Amino acid sequence: MDEWYRKALDLFETTRSLRRDFHRHPEIGFKEVRTAGIVARELAGMGLEVTTGVAQTGVVALLEGNRPGPVILLRFDMDALPIQEETGAAYASQNEGVMHACGHDGHTAIGLTVARLLNEERHKLAGSVKLVFQPAEEGLGGALKMVEAGVLENPRPDISLGLHLWNELPLNRYGISPGPVMAAAEIFQLRVIGRGGHGAIPNLAIDPLVAAAQIISATQTIISREVSPLHSAVISFSTLHAGETFNVIPAEAMLQGTIRTFDPQVRERLLARFRQIVTGVGQAMNCQIELDLQNLTPAVDNDTRIADRLAQLAGQVLPAGEIDRDYRTMGSEDMAFLMQTIPGCFIFVGSANHEQGLNAGHHHPRFDFDEQALVRGAALMAAAASDFLT
Repeated sequence: MDEWYRKALDLFETTRSLRRDFHRHPEIGFKEVRTAGIVARELAGMGLEVTTGVAQTGVVALLEGNRPGPVILLRFDMDALPIQEETGAAYASQNEGVMHACGHDGHTAIGLTVARLLNEERHKLAGSVKLVFQPAEEGLGGALKMVEAGVLENPRPDISLGLHLWNELPLNRYGISPGPVMAAAEIFQLRVIGRGGHGAIPNLAIDPLVAAAQIISATQTIISREVSPLHSAVISFSTLHAGETFNVIPAEAMLQGTIRTFDPQVRERLLARFRQIVTGVGQAMNCQIELDLQNLTPAVDNDTRIADRLAQLAGQVLPAGEIDRDYRTMGSEDMAFLMQTIPGCFIFVGSANHEQGLNAGHHHPRFDFDEQALVRGAALMAAAASDFLT
Protein backbone atom coordinates (compact mmCIF):
# COMPACT_ATOMS: atom_id res chain seq x y z
CA MET A 1 0.00 0.00 0.00
CA ASP A 2 1.38 3.42 -0.91
CA GLU A 3 2.42 5.51 2.08
CA TRP A 4 0.23 8.49 1.15
CA TYR A 5 -2.81 6.29 0.69
CA ARG A 6 -2.16 4.55 4.02
CA LYS A 7 -1.89 7.90 5.82
CA ALA A 8 -5.07 9.19 4.20
CA LEU A 9 -6.84 5.96 5.14
CA ASP A 10 -5.70 6.38 8.76
CA LEU A 11 -7.40 9.80 8.76
CA PHE A 12 -10.60 8.57 7.12
CA GLU A 13 -12.77 8.83 10.23
CA THR A 14 -11.69 12.44 10.73
CA THR A 15 -12.22 13.29 7.07
CA ARG A 16 -15.65 11.68 7.02
CA SER A 17 -16.66 13.44 10.23
CA LEU A 18 -15.71 16.80 8.74
CA ARG A 19 -17.54 16.03 5.50
CA ARG A 20 -20.73 15.03 7.29
CA ASP A 21 -20.62 18.11 9.48
CA PHE A 22 -20.29 20.33 6.42
CA HIS A 23 -23.10 18.36 4.77
CA ARG A 24 -25.44 18.94 7.72
CA HIS A 25 -24.78 22.67 7.64
CA PRO A 26 -24.57 23.71 3.96
CA GLU A 27 -24.13 27.34 2.97
CA ILE A 28 -24.61 28.89 -0.47
CA GLY A 29 -22.06 31.04 -2.26
CA PHE A 30 -20.52 33.99 -0.39
CA LYS A 31 -22.41 32.93 2.78
CA GLU A 32 -20.05 30.11 3.83
CA VAL A 33 -19.43 31.80 7.19
CA ARG A 34 -19.65 28.70 9.38
CA THR A 35 -17.75 26.54 6.90
CA ALA A 36 -14.98 29.09 6.49
CA GLY A 37 -14.74 29.47 10.26
CA ILE A 38 -14.16 25.75 10.72
CA VAL A 39 -11.62 25.70 7.89
CA ALA A 40 -9.69 28.63 9.37
CA ARG A 41 -9.75 27.12 12.86
CA GLU A 42 -8.48 23.75 11.62
CA LEU A 43 -5.67 25.30 9.56
CA ALA A 44 -4.61 27.65 12.34
CA GLY A 45 -4.54 24.68 14.70
CA MET A 46 -1.88 23.15 12.46
CA GLY A 47 0.28 26.22 12.92
CA LEU A 48 -0.28 27.51 9.37
CA GLU A 49 -0.39 31.15 8.30
CA VAL A 50 -4.10 31.74 7.61
CA THR A 51 -5.87 34.60 5.83
CA THR A 52 -9.65 34.85 6.08
CA GLY A 53 -12.26 37.00 4.34
CA VAL A 54 -10.65 36.59 0.91
CA ALA A 55 -13.39 37.37 -1.65
CA GLN A 56 -15.80 37.69 1.30
CA THR A 57 -15.66 34.16 2.74
CA GLY A 58 -12.59 32.53 1.19
CA VAL A 59 -9.74 31.15 3.30
CA VAL A 60 -6.09 30.91 2.22
CA ALA A 61 -3.29 29.20 4.13
CA LEU A 62 0.40 28.95 3.34
CA LEU A 63 2.30 25.80 4.26
CA GLU A 64 6.03 26.37 3.86
CA GLY A 65 8.61 23.64 3.47
CA ASN A 66 12.03 23.71 5.11
CA ARG A 67 13.85 25.11 2.07
CA PRO A 68 13.05 27.29 -0.96
CA GLY A 69 11.33 25.89 -4.00
CA PRO A 70 8.21 26.18 -6.17
CA VAL A 71 4.77 27.18 -4.95
CA ILE A 72 1.88 24.81 -5.64
CA LEU A 73 -1.71 25.99 -5.27
CA LEU A 74 -4.33 23.47 -4.15
CA ARG A 75 -7.90 24.69 -4.53
CA PHE A 76 -11.02 23.35 -2.75
CA ASP A 77 -14.52 24.84 -3.14
CA MET A 78 -16.90 25.17 -0.17
CA ASP A 79 -20.35 26.29 -1.34
CA ALA A 80 -23.65 24.40 -1.48
CA LEU A 81 -26.73 24.76 -3.70
CA PRO A 82 -30.31 26.05 -3.20
CA ILE A 83 -31.81 22.53 -3.36
CA GLN A 84 -34.07 20.73 -0.88
CA GLU A 85 -32.31 17.49 0.08
CA GLU A 86 -34.11 14.17 -0.42
CA THR A 87 -31.38 11.65 0.48
CA GLY A 88 -32.80 10.63 3.85
CA ALA A 89 -29.22 10.28 5.11
CA ALA A 90 -28.51 10.51 8.84
CA TYR A 91 -26.29 13.50 8.05
CA ALA A 92 -28.80 15.21 5.73
CA SER A 93 -28.95 18.99 5.53
CA GLN A 94 -30.44 20.81 8.50
CA ASN A 95 -30.76 24.02 6.49
CA GLU A 96 -34.10 24.21 4.72
CA GLY A 97 -33.75 24.51 0.96
CA VAL A 98 -29.95 24.30 0.94
CA MET A 99 -27.93 21.18 0.17
CA HIS A 100 -24.45 19.99 -0.70
CA ALA A 101 -25.59 18.42 -3.98
CA CYS A 102 -22.27 18.61 -5.81
CA GLY A 103 -19.65 17.22 -3.43
CA HIS A 104 -18.10 20.46 -2.21
CA ASP A 105 -18.52 19.28 1.37
CA GLY A 106 -16.21 16.43 0.41
CA HIS A 107 -13.78 18.79 -1.31
CA THR A 108 -13.50 20.93 1.82
CA ALA A 109 -12.94 17.90 4.02
CA ILE A 110 -10.33 16.58 1.57
CA GLY A 111 -8.57 19.95 1.63
CA LEU A 112 -8.25 19.92 5.42
CA THR A 113 -6.97 16.34 5.32
CA VAL A 114 -4.42 17.22 2.65
CA ALA A 115 -3.25 20.13 4.82
CA ARG A 116 -2.79 17.77 7.76
CA LEU A 117 -0.93 15.19 5.67
CA LEU A 118 1.44 17.73 4.15
CA ASN A 119 1.99 19.55 7.43
CA GLU A 120 3.34 16.35 8.94
CA GLU A 121 5.83 16.12 6.06
CA ARG A 122 6.70 19.79 5.66
CA HIS A 123 10.32 19.19 6.73
CA LYS A 124 10.74 17.21 3.48
CA LEU A 125 9.29 19.86 1.18
CA ALA A 126 11.30 22.26 -0.97
CA GLY A 127 8.82 25.05 -1.58
CA SER A 128 5.36 26.02 -0.38
CA VAL A 129 1.77 24.85 -0.63
CA LYS A 130 -0.91 27.50 -1.00
CA LEU A 131 -4.18 26.03 0.26
CA VAL A 132 -7.14 27.90 -1.24
CA PHE A 133 -10.65 27.28 0.11
CA GLN A 134 -12.91 29.05 -2.35
CA PRO A 135 -16.45 30.38 -1.94
CA ALA A 136 -19.18 30.56 -4.56
CA GLU A 137 -18.10 28.16 -7.29
CA GLU A 138 -21.70 27.50 -8.34
CA GLY A 139 -22.06 30.18 -10.98
CA LEU A 140 -21.42 33.15 -8.71
CA GLY A 141 -17.86 33.90 -9.73
CA GLY A 142 -15.99 32.92 -6.57
CA ALA A 143 -12.74 31.98 -8.30
CA LEU A 144 -12.60 35.22 -10.30
CA LYS A 145 -13.27 37.19 -7.10
CA MET A 146 -10.37 35.41 -5.42
CA VAL A 147 -8.08 36.19 -8.36
CA GLU A 148 -9.12 39.86 -8.13
CA ALA A 149 -8.39 39.72 -4.38
CA GLY A 150 -4.82 38.63 -5.10
CA VAL A 151 -4.86 34.90 -4.43
CA LEU A 152 -2.40 34.36 -7.27
CA GLU A 153 0.18 36.69 -5.70
CA ASN A 154 2.37 36.84 -2.60
CA PRO A 155 3.56 34.23 -3.31
CA ARG A 156 2.68 33.54 -6.93
CA PRO A 157 2.00 29.84 -7.59
CA ASP A 158 3.95 27.91 -10.20
CA ILE A 159 1.40 25.07 -10.44
CA SER A 160 -2.33 24.84 -9.65
CA LEU A 161 -4.26 21.67 -8.86
CA GLY A 162 -7.94 21.02 -8.22
CA LEU A 163 -10.22 18.04 -8.03
CA HIS A 164 -13.87 17.09 -8.17
CA LEU A 165 -15.59 14.11 -6.62
CA TRP A 166 -17.45 12.87 -9.65
CA ASN A 167 -20.56 10.69 -9.69
CA GLU A 168 -20.35 10.31 -13.44
CA LEU A 169 -17.50 7.90 -12.71
CA PRO A 170 -17.54 4.93 -10.31
CA LEU A 171 -15.25 4.62 -7.32
CA ASN A 172 -11.69 3.70 -8.37
CA ARG A 173 -11.95 5.37 -11.75
CA TYR A 174 -10.21 8.69 -12.37
CA GLY A 175 -10.28 11.27 -15.15
CA ILE A 176 -6.82 12.81 -15.62
CA SER A 177 -6.60 14.15 -19.16
CA PRO A 178 -4.41 16.67 -20.99
CA GLY A 179 -5.96 19.65 -22.73
CA PRO A 180 -9.49 21.04 -22.26
CA VAL A 181 -11.51 18.87 -19.86
CA MET A 182 -14.39 21.17 -18.88
CA ALA A 183 -16.21 23.59 -21.13
CA ALA A 184 -16.29 27.35 -21.29
CA ALA A 185 -19.77 28.45 -20.27
CA GLU A 186 -21.96 31.36 -21.31
CA ILE A 187 -25.37 32.10 -19.86
CA PHE A 188 -28.00 34.10 -21.71
CA GLN A 189 -31.32 35.74 -21.11
CA LEU A 190 -33.44 36.60 -24.11
CA ARG A 191 -36.50 38.85 -24.17
CA VAL A 192 -38.69 38.55 -27.26
CA ILE A 193 -41.10 41.50 -27.44
CA GLY A 194 -44.15 41.28 -29.67
CA ARG A 195 -47.70 42.61 -29.35
CA GLY A 196 -50.34 40.88 -27.30
CA GLY A 197 -53.80 40.06 -28.53
CA HIS A 198 -56.67 37.61 -28.57
CA GLY A 199 -55.78 34.01 -29.37
CA ALA A 200 -58.69 33.83 -31.82
CA ILE A 201 -57.47 36.87 -33.78
CA PRO A 202 -53.71 36.30 -34.18
CA ASN A 203 -53.46 38.59 -37.22
CA LEU A 204 -53.91 41.60 -34.95
CA ALA A 205 -51.08 40.51 -32.67
CA ILE A 206 -47.33 39.85 -33.05
CA ASP A 207 -46.77 36.49 -31.42
CA PRO A 208 -43.52 36.33 -29.40
CA LEU A 209 -44.03 32.61 -28.75
CA VAL A 210 -43.85 31.76 -32.43
CA ALA A 211 -40.75 33.91 -32.74
CA ALA A 212 -39.21 32.22 -29.69
CA ALA A 213 -39.89 28.80 -31.19
CA GLN A 214 -38.22 29.82 -34.44
CA ILE A 215 -35.20 31.16 -32.55
CA ILE A 216 -34.80 27.94 -30.59
CA SER A 217 -34.98 25.87 -33.75
CA ALA A 218 -32.74 28.11 -35.86
CA THR A 219 -29.93 28.41 -33.31
CA GLN A 220 -29.60 24.62 -33.11
CA THR A 221 -28.42 24.63 -36.71
CA ILE A 222 -25.26 26.40 -35.54
CA ILE A 223 -24.26 23.18 -33.80
CA SER A 224 -25.43 20.80 -36.50
CA ARG A 225 -24.27 22.76 -39.55
CA GLU A 226 -21.60 25.29 -38.55
CA VAL A 227 -19.52 23.51 -35.90
CA SER A 228 -17.25 20.74 -37.15
CA PRO A 229 -18.38 17.25 -36.05
CA LEU A 230 -14.84 16.88 -34.69
CA HIS A 231 -15.49 19.66 -32.16
CA SER A 232 -17.99 19.84 -29.32
CA ALA A 233 -20.46 22.59 -28.53
CA VAL A 234 -23.86 22.92 -26.88
CA ILE A 235 -26.67 25.49 -27.03
CA SER A 236 -29.39 24.72 -24.50
CA PHE A 237 -32.54 26.75 -23.90
CA SER A 238 -33.55 25.90 -20.35
CA THR A 239 -36.49 28.18 -19.57
CA LEU A 240 -39.34 29.72 -21.56
CA HIS A 241 -41.90 31.89 -19.82
CA ALA A 242 -44.79 33.59 -21.60
CA GLY A 243 -48.48 34.15 -21.15
CA GLU A 244 -50.99 33.40 -18.42
CA THR A 245 -54.04 31.82 -20.07
CA PHE A 246 -55.18 29.82 -23.10
CA ASN A 247 -56.81 32.54 -25.21
CA VAL A 248 -54.41 35.46 -24.88
CA ILE A 249 -51.32 35.89 -27.04
CA PRO A 250 -48.74 37.37 -24.67
CA ALA A 251 -46.86 40.58 -25.36
CA GLU A 252 -43.45 39.05 -24.69
CA ALA A 253 -41.57 35.85 -23.96
CA MET A 254 -38.53 35.36 -21.72
CA LEU A 255 -35.98 32.63 -22.41
CA GLN A 256 -32.82 31.55 -20.60
CA GLY A 257 -30.11 29.06 -21.37
CA THR A 258 -26.45 28.22 -21.63
CA ILE A 259 -23.77 27.79 -24.30
CA ARG A 260 -20.79 25.44 -23.85
CA THR A 261 -17.61 25.14 -25.91
CA PHE A 262 -14.05 23.84 -25.56
CA ASP A 263 -12.18 25.53 -28.39
CA PRO A 264 -11.73 29.36 -28.22
CA GLN A 265 -12.17 29.77 -31.99
CA VAL A 266 -15.34 27.68 -31.99
CA ARG A 267 -16.59 29.74 -29.06
CA GLU A 268 -15.95 33.06 -30.82
CA ARG A 269 -17.68 31.91 -34.02
CA LEU A 270 -20.63 30.34 -32.18
CA LEU A 271 -21.33 33.40 -30.04
CA ALA A 272 -21.22 35.71 -33.07
CA ARG A 273 -23.63 33.51 -34.99
CA PHE A 274 -25.91 33.09 -31.99
CA ARG A 275 -26.29 36.86 -31.67
CA GLN A 276 -26.82 37.21 -35.42
CA ILE A 277 -29.49 34.50 -35.67
CA VAL A 278 -31.37 35.57 -32.56
CA THR A 279 -31.52 39.17 -33.77
CA GLY A 280 -32.26 38.25 -37.38
CA VAL A 281 -35.06 35.80 -36.65
CA GLY A 282 -36.62 38.23 -34.20
CA GLN A 283 -36.63 40.99 -36.79
CA ALA A 284 -38.02 38.65 -39.44
CA MET A 285 -40.91 37.86 -37.09
CA ASN A 286 -41.52 41.59 -36.40
CA CYS A 287 -40.36 41.25 -32.79
CA GLN A 288 -37.95 43.31 -30.79
CA ILE A 289 -35.05 41.40 -29.23
CA GLU A 290 -33.18 42.10 -26.00
CA LEU A 291 -30.27 39.70 -25.50
CA ASP A 292 -28.09 39.56 -22.39
CA LEU A 293 -25.18 37.16 -23.04
CA GLN A 294 -22.62 36.76 -20.25
CA ASN A 295 -19.47 34.69 -19.88
CA LEU A 296 -19.62 32.43 -16.83
CA THR A 297 -16.21 30.77 -17.05
CA PRO A 298 -13.54 29.88 -19.60
CA ALA A 299 -12.66 26.27 -20.35
CA VAL A 300 -10.59 24.24 -17.89
CA ASP A 301 -7.45 23.43 -19.86
CA ASN A 302 -5.05 20.93 -18.27
CA ASP A 303 -1.34 21.36 -18.84
CA THR A 304 -0.16 18.26 -20.72
CA ARG A 305 3.06 17.82 -18.77
CA ILE A 306 1.36 18.15 -15.39
CA ALA A 307 -1.54 15.88 -16.38
CA ASP A 308 0.88 13.20 -17.59
CA ARG A 309 2.83 13.38 -14.35
CA LEU A 310 -0.32 13.15 -12.22
CA ALA A 311 -1.67 10.20 -14.19
CA GLN A 312 1.56 8.32 -13.58
CA LEU A 313 1.51 9.28 -9.91
CA ALA A 314 -2.13 8.18 -9.52
CA GLY A 315 -1.20 4.74 -10.80
CA GLN A 316 1.42 4.49 -8.07
CA VAL A 317 -0.52 5.99 -5.17
CA LEU A 318 -4.10 4.78 -5.54
CA PRO A 319 -5.52 1.27 -5.23
CA ALA A 320 -5.94 -0.67 -8.45
CA GLY A 321 -8.28 1.33 -10.63
CA GLU A 322 -8.78 2.77 -14.09
CA ILE A 323 -7.24 6.07 -15.11
CA ASP A 324 -9.08 7.63 -18.05
CA ARG A 325 -6.67 9.77 -20.06
CA ASP A 326 -9.36 11.12 -22.38
CA TYR A 327 -12.15 12.13 -20.00
CA ARG A 328 -14.04 15.36 -20.73
CA THR A 329 -17.35 16.89 -19.81
CA MET A 330 -19.39 19.84 -21.07
CA GLY A 331 -19.88 20.86 -17.46
CA SER A 332 -18.09 24.04 -16.39
CA GLU A 333 -15.87 24.87 -13.44
CA ASP A 334 -14.51 28.24 -12.37
CA MET A 335 -11.15 26.73 -11.39
CA ALA A 336 -10.51 27.77 -15.00
CA PHE A 337 -9.89 31.35 -13.85
CA LEU A 338 -6.98 30.18 -11.67
CA MET A 339 -5.59 28.00 -14.46
CA GLN A 340 -5.71 30.74 -17.10
CA THR A 341 -2.37 32.08 -15.88
CA ILE A 342 -1.10 29.28 -13.64
CA PRO A 343 -0.51 25.95 -15.43
CA GLY A 344 -2.24 23.10 -13.70
CA CYS A 345 -4.49 20.08 -13.76
CA PHE A 346 -8.06 19.41 -12.71
CA ILE A 347 -8.77 15.82 -11.67
CA PHE A 348 -12.04 13.85 -11.61
CA VAL A 349 -12.20 11.36 -8.73
CA GLY A 350 -14.84 8.70 -9.33
CA SER A 351 -17.27 8.65 -6.39
CA ALA A 352 -20.38 6.73 -7.49
CA ASN A 353 -21.33 3.36 -6.01
CA HIS A 354 -24.22 1.85 -7.95
CA GLU A 355 -24.59 -1.13 -5.63
CA GLN A 356 -25.15 1.16 -2.66
CA GLY A 357 -27.44 3.49 -4.61
CA LEU A 358 -24.93 6.34 -4.37
CA ASN A 359 -25.20 7.31 -8.01
CA ALA A 360 -27.57 10.28 -8.33
CA GLY A 361 -26.24 12.98 -10.62
CA HIS A 362 -24.74 16.24 -9.48
CA HIS A 363 -27.27 18.94 -8.49
CA HIS A 364 -29.90 16.23 -7.84
CA PRO A 365 -31.80 16.32 -4.51
CA ARG A 366 -30.71 12.72 -3.83
CA PHE A 367 -27.04 13.31 -4.62
CA ASP A 368 -24.58 11.50 -2.37
CA PHE A 369 -21.30 9.69 -2.94
CA ASP A 370 -19.19 6.80 -1.71
CA GLU A 371 -17.11 8.33 1.07
CA GLN A 372 -14.16 6.07 0.27
CA ALA A 373 -13.56 8.59 -2.52
CA LEU A 374 -12.48 11.03 0.20
CA VAL A 375 -9.45 8.84 0.92
CA ARG A 376 -8.57 8.60 -2.77
CA GLY A 377 -8.83 12.34 -3.31
CA ALA A 378 -6.82 13.28 -0.23
CA ALA A 379 -4.07 10.75 -0.97
CA LEU A 380 -3.68 11.87 -4.57
CA MET A 381 -3.61 15.61 -3.82
CA ALA A 382 -1.13 15.21 -0.97
CA ALA A 383 1.08 12.92 -3.04
CA ALA A 384 0.96 15.33 -5.98
CA ALA A 385 2.00 18.33 -3.87
CA SER A 386 4.79 16.34 -2.28
CA ASP A 387 5.97 15.02 -5.65
CA PHE A 388 6.21 18.50 -7.17
CA LEU A 389 8.00 19.89 -4.11
CA THR A 390 10.58 17.17 -3.65
